[in-house]
Amino acid sequence: MAYLTGEDAPPGGYAKPSGCPFCLAPGLPEPESLVVARGELVYAVLNLYPYNPGHLLICPYRHVADYTDITEEETAELSAFTRTAMRVIRSVSSPHGFNLGMNQGAVAGAGIAAHLHQHVLPRWGGDANFVTLIGRTKVLPQVLTDTRVMLAKAWPSPPAL
Repeated sequence: MAYLTGEDAPPGGYAKPSGCPFCLAPGLPEPESLVVARGELVYAVLNLYPYNPGHLLICPYRHVADYTDITEEETAELSAFTRTAMRVIRSVSSPHGFNLGMNQGAVAGAGIAAHLHQHVLPRWGGDANFVTLIGRTKVLPQVLTDTRVMLAKAWPSPPAL
């Protein structure tokens, strides 16, 4: 709820790199950062508010909001990281499918619209059940730090491009 109400947002919001969690995450200590893998221009991080276990975000290090503003090199590495994330998640937890996507702008559903991020969301048959629909909550069977360790161990080193 803190995310939905904005209670945990920094005083200046997310627009400036100093308050942006995607700018701050790579500099945090490993267990705190939830970063799974680091590339030259992008990195993979667990979503702090996941829809499902293993919900990853692929983010450029650079604070940029719009997909049309990233470089060709960032686009290529973002794409490669997305493919690798899908392979890693498949090897670790065998999802039945994936949702991939970017929400561009707050009106399109981007919670942090100021910093581009691609969702890699594993899906399983029945993962949207009565608890989610009626109880308006999500049951996650794994602690985020445990998920981070599991995915990081499975991530190829160096990341496959």
